[in-house]
Amino acid sequence: MSSEQNLLKPYNLNGLSLLNRVVMAPMTRSRADNPENKPTEGLHDVYYTQRASAGLIITEGSQVSKQAVGYVNTPGIYSKEQVEAWKLVNKKVHNNNGKIFIQLWHVGRMSHPDFHNGELPLSSSAINPEAQSYTPEGFKDTVTPKEMTIEDIERTIQDFKKAAKNSMEADFDGIEIHSSNGYLFHQFFNGTSNKRKDQYGGSIENRARILFETIDAIKEVMPEQKIGLRLNPSLHGIFGMTLDKETIPTFDYIIKKLNDYDLAYLHLSEPFNDVSNIPHAVTEIAKRYRPIYHGTLMINAGFDKESGNKVIRDGQADLVAFGKPYISNPDLVERFAENIPLSDWDTATFYTQGKEGYIDYEAKARKQEA
Repeated sequence: MSSEQNLLKPYNLNGLSLLNRVVMAPMTRSRADNPENKPTEGLHDVYYTQRASAGLIITEGSQVSKQAVGYVNTPGIYSKEQVEAWKLVNKKVHNNNGKIFIQLWHVGRMSHPDFHNGELPLSSSAINPEAQSYTPEGFKDTVTPKEMTIEDIERTIQDFKKAAKNSMEADFDGIEIHSSNGYLFHQFFNGTSNKRKDQYGGSIENRARILFETIDAIKEVMPEQKIGLRLNPSLHGIFGMTLDKETIPTFDYIIKKLNDYDLAYLHLSEPFNDVSNIPHAVTEIAKRYRPIYHGTLMINAGFDKESGNKVIRDGQADLVAFGKPYISNPDLVERFAENIPLSDWDTATFYTQGKEGYIDYEAKARKQEA
């Protein structure tokens, strides 16, 4: 394997040795189609093991409680059955020299009463994101959520703590807190979705409070060196998010404060869409936050081999996460190393059930152990 590419060089992730700097990004795939919402044997274990040559795998978002769900057939990490199913996945990934983190997820208002026995989903404030939730009956319009009480917030923090403890019991190498893409934590950060008047609303510090209280709670059950975090500072116009004049100052505050912790990494997304004409947006996320954040910086969104190598070479990131290319190229690292063209993905099978479009993409032959 070529050592000239920056993507293919090894990396020390705060004590965890990665064989390369290519990360499999977290992606919802809706294959946990069973009553327990656990990883499906013969699907999830095969899917992740096929991609074990990544320097690091970050799993699909996995809900920390029943209240956290907002998409059909997504796995959780709150029950004994789920923990045992993830153990099988992790054993096979580790047997193939892979490293794997689980993404801990609460969608907040990006849900639907169909998931909650008719009850409203929870959020920072009672504001409809005017988006859609993928329910068992297909996509449905979101509703106005219930504003979380202090007790709701405290319970949710404990749900993340318990999910982190479960993740360690399931033999994950670490966890990523999903505080991005318009989901629960992001709903607290943003002034257009958080109109609270208590200690979790108003000032930038208050709107970020729930995140740092969650990190502090998780630190009680696992080393902070195994905690990663994902943010999307310039998300606008999708997932119910709208930028305002305090959005970027809020993320500046959060990212500076993260330097007080010894985390595994900070995972940032470049803009998902064109925000060049949006007031207050930042169009080059890695460039802005590399000087601000002092730990390992992972960057995501729209990278290919050339741009991934360049962002590392330019010193703007340490790791690069690839999403859709990993759907159709389980051997992405080998293809980068040997300059093999990438296969195209099939969008029609992103969220369907079964093997098609999930574990049937062709890979270069390599030995895998059961």
